[in-house]
Amino acid sequence: MNQLRSDAARSRERILDAARRVPLVDLRLNDLARDAGVGVGTVYRHFPTVTALLEALHREPLEQLVESARRAAQSDDPASAFTDLIRAGTSAQLAHEGLQAVLTAPDASEEVSALREELHRCAAQALDAAIAHGQVRDELTVSSVLRLVCGIEHAVRLGDGEDRELLQDVLISGLLAPRP
Repeated sequence: MNQLRSDAARSRERILDAARRVPLVDLRLNDLARDAGVGVGTVYRHFPTVTALLEALHREPLEQLVESARRAAQSDDPASAFTDLIRAGTSAQLAHEGLQAVLTAPDASEEVSALREELHRCAAQALDAAIAHGQVRDELTVSSVLRLVCGIEHAVRLGDGEDRELLQDVLISGLLAPRP
């Protein structure tokens, strides 16, 4: 029985390794079976949907992003904490193609849904604190900020990435409360 578990674990890792080598737009579970050297049934047993596969590939970056949001929610410096969270979010999405899909997938697993809920809750706390201190525009919502972060990821990917910092700075400048 332990042998089956270790075989299953090896198969799962081979599938994940093969998936990491394929651009997100080309990811097909049937092709992945061939690339990983396993049967199609094995792939579907481990990852019944592309979303399940993306969740497995992006679990660690999602957990790191949630941890960034926790720190931002508990910070004594709301403006810096909030802008650091924005930078962490855009950086994570740029470093891990497919993370955005995990953050927005309607068919997410319970476990990933719980992480996303915590991310939203902590981000909302950080945003509310920054708004309460008059440092961030009061009409913003977590939902609108998340869409903007996704937009920055898309904008950076459309180019060569050289303007990443500039685009992040422009986004953050637009989020800040207007000066009197």
